[in-house]
Amino acid sequence: MALPPTSSGILNVLANKTSAQTPIWLMRQAGRYLPEYREIRAKAGSFLNLCFSPTLAAEVTLQPIRRFGFDAAILFSDILVVPYALGQKLTFEAGEGPRLSPVIASASLLAELAGNIDMNSLAPVLETVATVRAKLSREVALLGFCGAPWTVATYMVAGCGTADQAPARLFAYRDPDGFEKLIDLLVRASIDYLTAQFHAGVDAVQLFDTWAGVLGAEEFSRWCIKPGGRIVAGIRERIPDARIIGFPRGAGTSLVNYVDSVPFDAIGLDWMIDRKFARSEIQSRRPIQGNLDPMALLAGGAALDREVDAVLSSFSGRPFIFNLGHGILPETPVAHVEQMVSRVRKWRL
Repeated sequence: MALPPTSSGILNVLANKTSAQTPIWLMRQAGRYLPEYREIRAKAGSFLNLCFSPTLAAEVTLQPIRRFGFDAAILFSDILVVPYALGQKLTFEAGEGPRLSPVIASASLLAELAGNIDMNSLAPVLETVATVRAKLSREVALLGFCGAPWTVATYMVAGCGTADQAPARLFAYRDPDGFEKLIDLLVRASIDYLTAQFHAGVDAVQLFDTWAGVLGAEEFSRWCIKPGGRIVAGIRERIPDARIIGFPRGAGTSLVNYVDSVPFDAIGLDWMIDRKFARSEIQSRRPIQGNLDPMALLAGGAALDREVDAVLSSFSGRPFIFNLGHGILPETPVAHVEQMVSRVRKWRL
């Protein structure tokens, strides 16, 4: 029996409609700031075990919905499961973050990877999606996600996170044709993976380009805009009404080109962007999502109230989803999240 369609306010915004009440969800809303998450994480034994345990990952995905009543749940997983499914070994070291091997530091090393994504290795993630969708109210949207090719490539080339993504940038400058082969592989893998998430039950997906801001304008066009456009087109060839959010952190004024070039349903804004610019140049073109500074949420108190009000007064009245400008910080007090949610829920123009 087919499930009724999801009726979330977030999906109304993605359809370019203004909601009576501003919908809200947070990037990394399932995570270490929640005591119930920490219990599950300890039970799983490792971060990767948690990502690939459908029962535990589904529970973690649902925890912030139960606690805060957000308008969307976002799949608990990681952007680096894609290179894992392409053949790189992936581990997460405590206090050090992800480690990938072998590193893909040149085009010749692409032979170390599979030519196509192994969807069987990602079956547990898709099972998590189906499990969450079955347990989630139809009034709450379920979001899937994927790392954008540029951002995922930066980890694949360096083998870990770096401060300025120099290894990938050097690869791209020294051998742009070779680097493009890696990007092409990630475009194809992302299309397959996100399409599978839709078939498993997500209502919309977000493409995270976390490291877009380290690129110059021409490089941003080649490594972020063009691959993003191919991913959106590829998904919609298979799922014409697929709803897709683009989030290129740090893009600044290049966002205008990003919006005009790729038909995303909404654009995520980081906390660094000028809000007047974003309202006049981005929100006039597309629904937006964002952009509270995660540090303001950590600060709490009157500073948090001021920043929440500033975001709402800047973007309300047009299609808008309240969110952070990046992921919630692990040390954020739960009480601050409750304070923020209460203020957003009470907001009226």
